[in-house]
Amino acid sequence: MTDSTALVLGPLLRHVGTTTATVWVEVDHPGTVEVLGHAAPTFTVCGEHYALVVVRDLEPGSVQTYEVHLDGERIWPVDGFPPSRIRTRDDVSGDRTRRVVFGSCRYPPTGDPELEATLGVDALDAYAARLLGRVTAAPDADAAAAELPDVIALLGDQVYADETTPRTQRWIRERRGAEEGAGTEIADYPEYAHLYAETWCDPEVRWLLSTAPVAMIFDDHDIRDDWNTSQAWREEMAQLDWWPTRIRAGLASYWVYQHLGNMDPATLESDDVYRKVMACEGDAYPVLEEFAARADAAVGRPAGIRWSYHWDLGGTRLLMVDSRCGRVLNDDDRLMINDDTFAWLEEEAAAPDLDHVLIGSSIPWLMPPAISQVQSMDERSATRGSRVAEWLRQAVDLEHWPAFRASFDRLARLVERTAASSAAPATICVLSGDVHHCYAARATFPTPTHSHVYQLTASPVRNAVPWFMEYVFSAGWTRSATRVARRIGRRWGVPPEPVDWDAIGGPYFGNAIATLELTGRSARVRFERSTREGGLEPISVLPLT
Repeated sequence: MTDSTALVLGPLLRHVGTTTATVWVEVDHPGTVEVLGHAAPTFTVCGEHYALVVVRDLEPGSVQTYEVHLDGERIWPVDGFPPSRIRTRDDVSGDRTRRVVFGSCRYPPTGDPELEATLGVDALDAYAARLLGRVTAAPDADAAAAELPDVIALLGDQVYADETTPRTQRWIRERRGAEEGAGTEIADYPEYAHLYAETWCDPEVRWLLSTAPVAMIFDDHDIRDDWNTSQAWREEMAQLDWWPTRIRAGLASYWVYQHLGNMDPATLESDDVYRKVMACEGDAYPVLEEFAARADAAVGRPAGIRWSYHWDLGGTRLLMVDSRCGRVLNDDDRLMINDDTFAWLEEEAAAPDLDHVLIGSSIPWLMPPAISQVQSMDERSATRGSRVAEWLRQAVDLEHWPAFRASFDRLARLVERTAASSAAPATICVLSGDVHHCYAARATFPTPTHSHVYQLTASPVRNAVPWFMEYVFSAGWTRSATRVARRIGRRWGVPPEPVDWDAIGGPYFGNAIATLELTGRSARVRFERSTREGGLEPISVLPLT
């Protein structure tokens, strides 16, 4: 690439279909962005300039290198890196192995040596460096393309709006001071833009995200710890005078930096918010702020704005589920996802002729069984008005699927029904993060099923977990702890779960990523952990079929 500063962030390769691809960029001035002969004008939000270029008329199953131009000037690729590639999907599953890389909770580079040592090596950066070496060493273009993952699923906490780095805190103090309002947390849209730039600036990661399709969904730290844990939490936040600006900026920036690229071209064309943004002659933030306010207000209603979406990867369907902003938080009707979104999930999961169904949820469905019981008991007590249970729910993050027991059961019934059908996929895997450790659990049901069903959890990509939590998570899988917790749970009024599950791998601790490898109707998952030297070491490889 020319040594140009015009490209602020990106490019990010986002949705890739059989004949189309979308490429997202942030640039330093308005203009026209071009990729492979297809152009898109920029739009402006709070002085930042973005474009999403839809590349069309590609050949199915083909590989093309691409450049990015702004008003005719080449601004990508960078010198010293191999060219970015677009590999389109094909319509059949075939014998080619497809790789789905996933993980969550990636804290950014901090610039603080002591904090860097505590956080450890970024597993996504280590993966990018290894892939970069393999692509560079490949004997030809086809061999280089074969090394690329088919999708990178980032399952939440791409940014930490409530736990900013020391250098971002210094920047905030210089910008507005930190004695009042949001303090050293992110306060508005320009500060979110700064946060995303800090998170996605690493050169190897930047190259990786330019050449592997990236699917994203948010979790709590993208907005704030415990986001939408309960109605009580929302009422507490509503008392803060700076919160309305923060939540609207958080959702608006999520739409720009993450959600926009999740949409396929057909969905993009019909999206009302996108049309309004592109029609703006000036700043589009008022459009996004109004949308964000509606999205936040829809929390707690049976129907709301749907952030969930699906991508098809040959014979595999990836369903990325919003388990944060689509919640219903009324005491009489606590749901992880609202009725409209659940109906969408049920319909999409039941599509015919699928080899594998992947449900991406930032929040794990199947937790260590003893911890699962504790979460359900806490929900029952908090619903009955226990202030201690509400405090505990927020203090130790008792907010996963078992803490929304009606939704936990409904998801179990959905999975069981899909797995028992005559056209059942070979595997149904729930991919999750959030809990700062990795594990694989196999689920079984009272009725016979044709699918293998798993919970696969990979977290953190880069963060830390208190030392004592390793013992808590490990104990949560033991039969003795599970037996005691379930006995107490029955006395507490918690009904038996409609699904049984056991760990087949883990828990594993440390910065890690997972790769799901799918070949026809066979599958296996690979967990890898970053090393002090900057590489990746295998933790385990588990066959799933």
